[in-house]
Amino acid sequence: MAYKHGVYTSEVATSLVAPIEGTAGLMVVVGTAPVNMLADPAGAVNKPLLVHSYKEAVEAVGYVPDFAKYTLCEAISAAFSVVSVAPMVLINVLDPAKHTTAIEDTSIQINDGVAVLEKVGALLDKLVVKADGTTDLTAGEDYTTSWNEDGTLNIVVLPEGKGDEATSLTVSGSQLDPSKVKASDIVGGVDVSSGKETGLEVIRQVYPLLGMTPGILVAPRHSMDATVAAALQAKTKDINSVYKAVCVVDIKSDTGGATRYTDVKTTKEAQAVSDPNAYAVWLYGKVGEVVYSGSILAAALTAYTDAVNDDTPNVSPSNKTIAISAACLPDGTEVVLDQEQANVVNSYGVATWLNMNGFRLWGNNTAAYPGNTDHKDRWFSVRRFLNWAANSFILTYFQKVDSPANKRLIEAIVDSENVRGNGFVARGVCARYEITYNEDENTTTDLLDGKITFHQYITPFTPAEDIEDIIEFDPNALSEALS
Repeated sequence: MAYKHGVYTSEVATSLVAPIEGTAGLMVVVGTAPVNMLADPAGAVNKPLLVHSYKEAVEAVGYVPDFAKYTLCEAISAAFSVVSVAPMVLINVLDPAKHTTAIEDTSIQINDGVAVLEKVGALLDKLVVKADGTTDLTAGEDYTTSWNEDGTLNIVVLPEGKGDEATSLTVSGSQLDPSKVKASDIVGGVDVSSGKETGLEVIRQVYPLLGMTPGILVAPRHSMDATVAAALQAKTKDINSVYKAVCVVDIKSDTGGATRYTDVKTTKEAQAVSDPNAYAVWLYGKVGEVVYSGSILAAALTAYTDAVNDDTPNVSPSNKTIAISAACLPDGTEVVLDQEQANVVNSYGVATWLNMNGFRLWGNNTAAYPGNTDHKDRWFSVRRFLNWAANSFILTYFQKVDSPANKRLIEAIVDSENVRGNGFVARGVCARYEITYNEDENTTTDLLDGKITFHQYITPFTPAEDIEDIIEFDPNALSEALS
């Protein structure tokens, strides 16, 4: 160590701001990730992985800034770098055993002991490295590897190894191929022989493994496919037979989709996005030159809105600002909407992005609107609160199941839930949150069968979507002012 005498400074990499945490809007994101960068790529396939930070996420699934191919990386960046919210669950479907393509013999030059393989997704266990095209090299003995930020691979030739004097390497093997991931991989299924679940079916494992109920289901970019959109909507109901969630879906806006706001209605209908538990978003968003899918930005913003409001999903994410620089199509083509055009999109039951002194999410309606105008199904914030209240009731009183069905049990549940409800009313979350036990809803037959029924009244406030000020000119004020 050098001898030091004086004042010295040093720098470290900039730390990301710690994300705000909340679970009411727990995002469960299904997509693709560069798991080849992990020590055990197969261990990160079709498994629910809970992450609380950017670092944890990168360590869990890898990271490459090519969001069109690696959609979980897009989710990581949107949640932790753009919006700053945590935690979330990542489910990668990109399988090294299925979705690969061959790396043909590639000659790369060695410079200062390092050769760079300009291939993204290289699988280290399939790599064949030869010095000067003839001598087989062994990993760990003759060379080591490291990843570049863009996912390409550095091959470092070790001194004293068999490639020490080589000027070039010939590399072949196999690499991940995200283009081979189809809608069927995202939708997933259950293997008949092994019982292994894949894709969206893995959502079932989130609560049993992690002890957390899914809040928002997302499959960025992939949800523009009608099959994926349908599966997402179906998965919001009866998770583990009891829990409810919502999904955020991208309205197709690439080739064959809605490239103009006037096309959104027919595209939404063709995509069959119409469920009360679905929130449809048209247009992607740009941060500089980086393009993010609208669904992941909206999902992250919704989770953030919950987290800053006491982790309670009663506040609409609409009209909340987000740090994007433009609304665009998937290819980056910018689309400029004014409020009138954005309102037309909203009238189809679709949200979008509006620049009003900064970009903001614009739209309160679920995808069920305008076909369904029931207040509990039309408003996104109301639908989410009712789902969350139902999940909370199950989680809170599950411990009471199998207790003696006596008056004490009934009073305990009624009193506990009404104390909680009074808190919501006092905070302005709900107009009413009350539970009752009605004797006429609990017949002797039901009681003998061990069934107790409660009746709950929940009225979260609807969003103030239309605020009008009536302005009138008062001519009498002129004479009064001059008298």
